[in-house]
Amino acid sequence: MSMIRNIGAATARAATTLILVLVAAFFITRVAYRDPANMLAPRNATQESVDAVSRALRLDEPWYVQLGNYLYRGPDIQGAPMGLAQWPPGLGYSFRRQTPVTELILSKVPVTVSLALGALVIWTSLSIVFGVAAARRPGTAADRGISTAAYIALSLPTFLTGMLLSYFLFFKLSTYGLYWFPSSGYVPFADNPFEWARHLLLPWLTLAIAEIGLFQRVVRGSMLETLGADYIRTARAKGVSENAVYYRHALKSALNPVITLGGLELAVIMGGAIVTETIFGLDGVGRLTINSALEGDFPVVIGTTIFAAAVFVLCNLVVDIVTELRDPAAR
Repeated sequence: MSMIRNIGAATARAATTLILVLVAAFFITRVAYRDPANMLAPRNATQESVDAVSRALRLDEPWYVQLGNYLYRGPDIQGAPMGLAQWPPGLGYSFRRQTPVTELILSKVPVTVSLALGALVIWTSLSIVFGVAAARRPGTAADRGISTAAYIALSLPTFLTGMLLSYFLFFKLSTYGLYWFPSSGYVPFADNPFEWARHLLLPWLTLAIAEIGLFQRVVRGSMLETLGADYIRTARAKGVSENAVYYRHALKSALNPVITLGGLELAVIMGGAIVTETIFGLDGVGRLTINSALEGDFPVVIGTTIFAAAVFVLCNLVVDIVTELRDPAAR
């Protein structure tokens, strides 16, 4: 019953967070875009034309009235989807692209999902390997070397890591006729899995290098704490091999903080890895958000904000459920 109650509380928190994010996004965009009709009207448009745009898009109404329209009707132009609180739910209509926001986001999601999940696999795997290796030899040269490399990786800005990888693994190799790593672009997985991975390898490494620096420290600290537990000493007294002690017993218990932090980091990247997408020419959710914000297309800004918040609360909800299921007391 305790586990069910905790999961129910996490679900309620997720729903409340989404509602608050929606209200905040609507309010902030109305503050940020004081005169959106002027931005959306043609260049050198007369004041009458600007007022007509404002009336047509209902931009002259108070923000809370527009929020009600967003929830229960949606912008009434060119067959836009229904409101977010209706079925089928919609995220409004792009003023600039004349396309439903939901369709725009869904067209960018495969790129962002591919980027986030691939990087997650790389940094999680390497962090566990390096973290366990450091925990097995605390205070030694190996431990200090791994920790130093982790600090350097963590301190490097993402844009600098991406530029260095692009320079050495694309530009320098290409001068010798070695085109192993494309510098930009995206190939759908369904079209060619090999080219999909080849085009994403540098972006994956860009994200993974910074995350390894953080996660390796978390794995090491959690392992050292777990290795002092009574059941670990009992396992060693029974003659269990050191590899089994570290990987079968200690690591299993030490993974909870890694799972929690991994869910948070995955949610952040899923909301749009803006710098990495820009460096490597990936047309994902992050670039869509930035371009829409610069163009004054605030329905897309609101839609991508809600999408990022939904991914964040969903990842946190999954992490809470997994953590509860891994808790022996809850089971």
